[in-house]
Amino acid sequence: MAACVHVERGRHNGAMTDGTAPESLADLSIEEFVAAMPQGMGKLNETMGIEITEISRDHIVATMPVAGNTQPYGLLHGGASVVLAETLGSIGSAIHAYPDKIAVGVDINATHHRSATSGIVTGVATPIHRGRTMAAFEIVISNEEGKRVCTSRITCALIPADRA
Repeated sequence: MAACVHVERGRHNGAMTDGTAPESLADLSIEEFVAAMPQGMGKLNETMGIEITEISRDHIVATMPVAGNTQPYGLLHGGASVVLAETLGSIGSAIHAYPDKIAVGVDINATHHRSATSGIVTGVATPIHRGRTMAAFEIVISNEEGKRVCTSRITCALIPADRA
């Protein structure tokens, strides 16, 4: 199962100076968004060097180094690409679901188009569907030359926040 992104009401680690919940997660700065997460970026994202560079309702962008995220042949690990994709799609789904619902991943897939052996890859998530009970995002991961390395799709169920 894919990740669950949930902002706890009343626990925003300083994201809102008055202690209230934000109107929209998309209105937060990247620093405020990360601070609003129960465990920040999460240990896996931190270990992999994933850095969010843009957050909005219509796209989420992050980078990840190839170094440290390779398989035995020195190529970017396909699982690393999926972690980057899941992070971006889950954030997009959480932005759509907030404040009454949370996003819980139910499906993710990836097609690996070419290898990467060095540098930075960039993932861009854009919505495919934003409904009442589900959200789906396409994530395109590209190398520094702008060539597509991986295409992924994630679907998240949107469940009431009080059931989380």
